[in-house]
Amino acid sequence: MTKQWTLLLTLLSLTIAGLFAQNNDQRVLFTVEDVPVTVEEFDYIYSKTNGENADFSEASLQEYLDLYVKFKLKVQRAKEMRLDTIVVLQEELAGYRRQLADSYLIDRAIGDKLIMEAYEHLQEDVDISHILVNVKIDAAPSDTLAAYQQIMAAYNRIKDGASFEDVAKEVSADRYSKDKGGRIGFTTALYPAGLHNLEYAAYDAPLKTVTMPIRTNAGYHLLYVHERRPARGEMEVAHILVREEPLGEAAAKAKIDSIYQALQGGANFDQLARTASEDKRTATNNGYLGFFGISRYEKAFENAAFAISEDDGYSKPVKTSLGWHLIKRISRKEIQPFPAEKPRLEGDVRKDPRFEEAKKALLRNIRSQNNFTENTVLLDGYIGSLPDTFTTFRWKAPAMASPKVLFSLDGGYQATLGDFENYLGKATRERVTYGREGNKASVAYRLYAQFVDDQLLKYEESQLEKRYPEFRSLMREYEEGILLFEATKMEVWDKAAQDSTGLEKFFTGVQGKYRWAPRAKTTVYRIGTNNKDLAPEIRTYAMNHTAEEVKAQFNTDGSVKVVTEEATYEKFRNTDLSDADWKAGAVTNLIENDRSRSLKFFKVEEIIPEGNKTLSEARGYVIADYQDQLEKEWVEELRKSYEVKINQKVFKSLIR
Repeated sequence: MTKQWTLLLTLLSLTIAGLFAQNNDQRVLFTVEDVPVTVEEFDYIYSKTNGENADFSEASLQEYLDLYVKFKLKVQRAKEMRLDTIVVLQEELAGYRRQLADSYLIDRAIGDKLIMEAYEHLQEDVDISHILVNVKIDAAPSDTLAAYQQIMAAYNRIKDGASFEDVAKEVSADRYSKDKGGRIGFTTALYPAGLHNLEYAAYDAPLKTVTMPIRTNAGYHLLYVHERRPARGEMEVAHILVREEPLGEAAAKAKIDSIYQALQGGANFDQLARTASEDKRTATNNGYLGFFGISRYEKAFENAAFAISEDDGYSKPVKTSLGWHLIKRISRKEIQPFPAEKPRLEGDVRKDPRFEEAKKALLRNIRSQNNFTENTVLLDGYIGSLPDTFTTFRWKAPAMASPKVLFSLDGGYQATLGDFENYLGKATRERVTYGREGNKASVAYRLYAQFVDDQLLKYEESQLEKRYPEFRSLMREYEEGILLFEATKMEVWDKAAQDSTGLEKFFTGVQGKYRWAPRAKTTVYRIGTNNKDLAPEIRTYAMNHTAEEVKAQFNTDGSVKVVTEEATYEKFRNTDLSDADWKAGAVTNLIENDRSRSLKFFKVEEIIPEGNKTLSEARGYVIADYQDQLEKEWVEELRKSYEVKINQKVFKSLIR
């Protein structure tokens, strides 16, 4: 087994706690009513909240410690109020947990690992040869054995001194590479679907050494890795082509040399491509070929293109089977940082069989590490007793579910025969579909395997808080966040909104804080663009007439040419009103709005001096400030009610 395979299995055997580096420091940083908050918890939430700004300076840590102590005081109050026993809140938390747990094991323990692994592979191109013996993934055991014996015979011949190339030409079933001695050339991740085992070996096998047989969906492979190099990525190019036919080799070479000399003399590449290139498909577009990666074009062409060091640079004449080329580099796209590559890789990985294989490995791991104990006698007896209607729509699960234990795992987790019966009852479509391919027993055993996998994941989900620190931290955040919201709503927000006496008393105490700036009472005139020519006349008339007089003057014969509305604006809150307009009787210039296909102007009717707002006018601001005061008073009350102890020595140890 190669190191790559060992690493894969090892990683799958680790808990998610191992996959996500955590500070498992259980030292107590502070307590609220003897309820401990560990360094691990504080480090996690501090780092997550502050992100890149989490510098672990004393000032930053102290500021966040003060905030987190307040947070924990409120949570303690919520628990004292027994909000954690309210059924609605428990159901809300359970809903969050289901959403998180459903994806956590698969997405994080498997998906993230495979995506990162694929990204690491992308960093290199690998030059490989292989020998393939075809055998289907679901082939009969005898066919699989025959294929394995054939590939082992090839392996032994190479080990005994035969050349890899000669054996490949004789044995390999890969028609693309067989005649080239098995040589595929440079490749990069991801390999085609079903060939991920070959990819793993390509990135880990020793150079210039034939591997042991590798199983893929195509069959058995022997792999030979010639070279690894930093990934080339993709190149965007244009080219000029001169074919040897019908000119002949010497004439074609002379023509490409003359074009090259013209380029060196300052001629324009795009123009030469349009006039001189014999690639009619690209010549009209300045020779543009677009982006290409490794192994798409002939090696000479690829090497010459990737050797161009700068955008708009061009190569010397390059010979391929098509003729002679001059290549212009337009741009180069190298492997992007992980955050940029991740979305694409995530989609590719999830569609690849490697994802399902990793999931199966996780399920096997759950079995082996948690003492999966199965009552096969009970299972076999039950399946043997199923009626012929089992694979039809008529079969229903028994009304009385059997309590007999079908299998169990550590910690008292049990799945009963009744659980399996209910699962079968809900799987009507599968029973009928599978029944077309096999008998009732094979269908039942197939569904039992699915049932076990389903239960294994549910079991592992039930252990998430116990085993995986990151999940435990997330669930603590959810739970305490729900409690904090509900307690704050009851103690602060609802009180501020409903306590009219307290609100009025608070407003009286801060009289003068909420003030109006000078305001302008205006009439806004709007005119459709179909009456654009009339707009200046309407504006002029409005200077010395009321809105009603303006409408009476211009909205004649049932035709509405102008509409008005009243609006009041604070100074500096409306950019259409300049300082010059800030006086009674002022009329602004016409303002055209293409989107609404209208023109408008404002007439200032009255200037209201600055002054205090009434409670009703400032109510939103007053309530917000009253809430802040109530919260401060609440926190002070909590500090007096609950004892907080901070371990200063532990706190100092966090400073970096």
